[in-house]
Amino acid sequence: MENLIFVVTLAIAAPLGMLLGYYARKVLASREVDSAEARVEQMLAEGRQKQKDLILEAKDKAISMIEQAKLEEEKRRKELDHMQSRVEQRENVFDQKLLDLENKQKEIQDRAKKIDDIKQEILKIKDDQKAKLETVAAMSRDEAKEELLKAVERDEREAIQSRIRKVEQEGTEEYEEKARSLLAAAMQRYVGSHVAETTTTTVTVPSEEMKGRIIGKEGRNIKAIEQLTGVELIVDETPGSIMVSGFSPIRRHLARIALEKLISDGRIHPTRIEETVEIAKKELSSDIKKAGENACYEVGVGGLDPKLMHILGRLKYRTSYGQNVLLHSIEVAHLSRVLAEQLGADVSIAKKGGLLHDIGKAVDHEVQGPHTQIGYDIMKKFGLPEDLAYIAIAHHEDHPRTLEGIIVKVADSISGGRPGARKDSYEQYIQRLEELENVALAFEGVEKAYAIQAGREVRVFVTPERVDDYGMQMLAGNIARKIESELKYPGEIKVNCIRERRIVEYAR
Repeated sequence: MENLIFVVTLAIAAPLGMLLGYYARKVLASREVDSAEARVEQMLAEGRQKQKDLILEAKDKAISMIEQAKLEEEKRRKELDHMQSRVEQRENVFDQKLLDLENKQKEIQDRAKKIDDIKQEILKIKDDQKAKLETVAAMSRDEAKEELLKAVERDEREAIQSRIRKVEQEGTEEYEEKARSLLAAAMQRYVGSHVAETTTTTVTVPSEEMKGRIIGKEGRNIKAIEQLTGVELIVDETPGSIMVSGFSPIRRHLARIALEKLISDGRIHPTRIEETVEIAKKELSSDIKKAGENACYEVGVGGLDPKLMHILGRLKYRTSYGQNVLLHSIEVAHLSRVLAEQLGADVSIAKKGGLLHDIGKAVDHEVQGPHTQIGYDIMKKFGLPEDLAYIAIAHHEDHPRTLEGIIVKVADSISGGRPGARKDSYEQYIQRLEELENVALAFEGVEKAYAIQAGREVRVFVTPERVDDYGMQMLAGNIARKIESELKYPGEIKVNCIRERRIVEYAR
């Protein structure tokens, strides 16, 4: 029975519990929904309030910006009104000045017309007076003038001629005396060396054994030196010396430097010779630069471009009729300075012009044209003034147009005219050897050409990639035939063509 009651109770309680649970859950869910809706409503209310605040703030800003824009517009309007007022005032002033100018112009035109009328009246009166005088004298004005001149000429002809002869004689004697005195003073104030250059240079050798090392096995060392420097080495029985022979002073100097370095180092072989010759070339370039700088310092010329001084230094290894051109230029500069001081000319231009007047000779073997025009172009290229550059041309003109040009021309004549300063035979010898080299260099494929043994042999080095052995044989014959047809020379000239192919690799 009890179990039955328990079962019945449980059967009734279970649905009732479920019903109560469902109801409680529904009440809780309803409360949660109401709470969420309240929160949403609150958030929406806050958003609406913020929106209203932002709209109010934006309206305030917009009103402020509009007011600011109105103020700025009012300010610009006032400025424009002020500027317009100023422009109108200026236009009024301008109109008034324009009216004044027109009135003055009219007054000037009226005055000019009155002056022309007065001038015409004066000319008319003058013509009337001339006509009256011609009527009284029974001759025209030109006839009266001619008659007067003839009378004066007849009376004073002999006196005038005698006076002219006397003045010319006295003036000529006086000018000649002053010129001799001036030139003598200039020559006495500067006396420079004018020793002629030779075609040989001597190199001191410490021992006879060193001569053999310089010659090398089967002459390979001496051949390498001669090939790289373009000179001829004369190794004879003269004790303690080797002779370097060549017509080019710069080649002889290069060979001398290289030999002295090889002798000092002791290592003499073809590879070392090539390295030493390259070092000697750099030293020679430095020596040329120093020679130009020393020449400028000795003469007292400053402000020249370093490249121009380097070109000037090349004249140390250039001769003209046996006279060293750099020493000649220094001498001309000193003489020009003295003459310019005496004659009241521009001392700076005369001195610089004297130093640079032969600058074209430094490159005349590389550039076509006379050395005067080359020198002028060089000085203009380095920005020197026209009066200075013109001296390069003036010193060979018959009648230079500037006083400084005349002074440098006279100084050049004094320097070149000293007894023993120049030798024609030497210059002709140099010219003949240069022509011999140029004939060989004119052929295609020739790399270098050296005239040696006083012009009895020309040594020609060809480019192996462009000339083969057969072509080299043809080239030698062509050079020989061209020398025969174009040059004049005693005896015979040996054409020695050399083709050397060198391949270098490095093991790393």
